[in-house]
Amino acid sequence: MPKVRTALVLLALAALAACSKQAAAPEPERAVRTLKLDSASAGMVLEFAAEVKARTESRLSFRVGGKLLSRKVNLGDMVKSGQVLAQLDSQDLVLAQEAAKAAMLAARTNRDQLGAELKRFMELREQGFISAAELERRDAAFKAAQAQLEQARAQASVQGNQATYAQLLADHAGVVTGVDAEPGMVVGAGTPIVRVAEDGPRDVVFAVPEDKVSLLRAAASQSGALKIRPWGQGQAVQPLTLREVSAAADPVTRTFLFKADAGRGELKLGQTATVLLELPRTNNVIKLPLSAVLELQGKSSVWVLDGPSMTVKSQAVQVGGVDGNEVVIAAGLTPGQEVVVAGVHVLTPGQKVRRYETPGKPAAVQPAASR
Repeated sequence: MPKVRTALVLLALAALAACSKQAAAPEPERAVRTLKLDSASAGMVLEFAAEVKARTESRLSFRVGGKLLSRKVNLGDMVKSGQVLAQLDSQDLVLAQEAAKAAMLAARTNRDQLGAELKRFMELREQGFISAAELERRDAAFKAAQAQLEQARAQASVQGNQATYAQLLADHAGVVTGVDAEPGMVVGAGTPIVRVAEDGPRDVVFAVPEDKVSLLRAAASQSGALKIRPWGQGQAVQPLTLREVSAAADPVTRTFLFKADAGRGELKLGQTATVLLELPRTNNVIKLPLSAVLELQGKSSVWVLDGPSMTVKSQAVQVGGVDGNEVVIAAGLTPGQEVVVAGVHVLTPGQKVRRYETPGKPAAVQPAASR
């Protein structure tokens, strides 16, 4: 009897536990916006971040070393051709110039003395008082003195040039884009002091990914396909001409450097801009808003709505590019399907949904716009 009584107690406890367990609440229906797919025409526009640079930018430096006494220009200053940009301490250079001049004077005096002696020995040779060998020695000494004078003259010219190199002059008109040295520094020959961008043609410089290089080369050959939109402006204002393409990719970014000729327009040096490349229009493509595409398991996907059951399922797609605020779908969808375009990040496979109803209007499938 005790065993029967224990079994009855356990059965009663199990029945009470089963009665107290509540069924799981059904997952609520999500309101989603949908778009019924239709084919359209897509004219893709590729955009690249760019910077306006001078066609020629020089790092100017002294041809001699010394202590930098003064720098007469600052960042952003406009300079003229021949303008003094910086000044070195020229005391040692001046002393070397004076020493070279003194050496030249000594060489000239020695040459003149040996020349006078050669003339007297020539007269003595005519009178037969000296041998021909002695005259030849005097002639050789005079020629050596003449060569030493020419050497001293050349050295004096070099030292004179060195003294003038204490001033750093602008090679051409332009604007100072960089300052690399300050007064008081001891700089060596060739050490950059300032950078000057020539006031001339400007280039628009931008980087292009590896997979877009061939496409950009081919499309940019068409007139008007490449344009620039300065930062802060709503539309492109100036066409560009592709001028130079890097032969090797950058080892860090793996992108190729492109340079396009912007002429002598109103673009300012260092200004940021966007380069636009208009690609030919392609018919019979599917375009979706950016909000319709998400990444699931490492693939670009969309949620496709099954009308009869009002459930959603994920569908992998291949993205062909971007056209403004829309994504061009290259593969994975067909016209006539209904795709969720808003609320995609809160959905799960097989989830029940309902079409979003605009307040005051009946529910309707949002048709795709024809282009």
